[in-house]
Amino acid sequence: MPHVSSSSRMTQASTSSGWASWPFLLCVAGLLPGILLRLSGVHSAPLTQAALAGLALVAAAFMLAWAAEAAQTVIAGGLAIAFLALITVLPEYAVDVIFAWKAATQPDQAHYAVANMTGANRLLIGLGWSGIVLLAAFIAARRGARDATRSGIGLPAHSIVELVLLLAATVYALLIPWRGSITLLDTGVLFAIFAGYLWFLARASAKEDAADLIGPARWLALLPGWRRNAALIGIFALAAGAIILVAEPFAEGLVAVGHQLRLDDFILVQIVAPIASEAPEFIIVALFAVKGRGSTALQALISSKVNQWTLLVGSIPLVYSLALGQPHAFLLDARQSEEVILTAAQGVLAIILVLDRKLGVRESVLLLLLYILQFAFPTPSARLIFAGIYGGLALLAICGLPQIRQGLRHAPRRFVQQIKFAARSGRAE
Repeated sequence: MPHVSSSSRMTQASTSSGWASWPFLLCVAGLLPGILLRLSGVHSAPLTQAALAGLALVAAAFMLAWAAEAAQTVIAGGLAIAFLALITVLPEYAVDVIFAWKAATQPDQAHYAVANMTGANRLLIGLGWSGIVLLAAFIAARRGARDATRSGIGLPAHSIVELVLLLAATVYALLIPWRGSITLLDTGVLFAIFAGYLWFLARASAKEDAADLIGPARWLALLPGWRRNAALIGIFALAAGAIILVAEPFAEGLVAVGHQLRLDDFILVQIVAPIASEAPEFIIVALFAVKGRGSTALQALISSKVNQWTLLVGSIPLVYSLALGQPHAFLLDARQSEEVILTAAQGVLAIILVLDRKLGVRESVLLLLLYILQFAFPTPSARLIFAGIYGGLALLAICGLPQIRQGLRHAPRRFVQQIKFAARSGRAE
């Protein structure tokens, strides 16, 4: 990429400021009602509380996503990557941490933590992975690229590392419902997998170029040095503070709304909360797809899945133990165990389908339909049946599709090659 001078950065930033800076102002406006309601101490109707707090969460998530993208043009390395990985999923973590913390003194809150965690993870694959492939195919068809429409989205060679690590975490997660609890041992294992992922990123990744960004993130990255750095710090501080303030009223409001409407509050927390916190990321990757960067979009969603299936799951017993003041396993009831099994089974199928570093249109339609159909059959037997369907389809794919079988067979060797290459050269192959 050509070097972008300070004067060129100022010119580009000022040229785009008219259309790219106003989203930040809208997000600040979206933060204020929820923050003011929390600080005022006024007790409002549950729907109002959930709506205003949810709006603040969505606004904060957009701001964090844009700032995190822009920050990757400034800092690189393991510490920076770890910070960015955490900050972009902070809204999702905040809601889950609230439920896990409250479960120490209010046991009836425990199942909400699992509901939010499993809902977020299934949403990423069922709607995220599949949706981005279908969107890219639709855009390719509109542009007349019929071959691209049929083939789906391909991934670079180094993506095998995160896919193998994600598969390892997913297979390990199947032990959790068998034991009936998430323990601090699970925290250690899942955090270790994420640490390995960070190590690879720190060795294999480099700074982003501002020219590769789009929208508000690009405008922010092109600001002059001191203004950009001040803006990044201010945005991170404002958004993170807002999330800390509104996460609890949002979680409480959702549960109260479910009780008032006589809805299954488990489902409400499992669907609505993840959609609110994941919406900004989905919009950003959709913009990548519209710009013809489908591979970048799918990589971003796979990275989010790695984050949430390791850090988010592992954080539950850690937060729960801190709230209790002593180490303790986070116990699962029958429904929570079923949800974890279903989420892990979905993950196994999705990873198997993409181990050949390509996710096709037909596979994406399959993942989307299975995800949607789950909500039509919200019974214990149905959850286990869908888990069985996912597992059966994974076996059929391995046995019946040569490219899937080949991808699975070569995955260990390619994984080792990428690790060695990154350790030796300090970049991805």
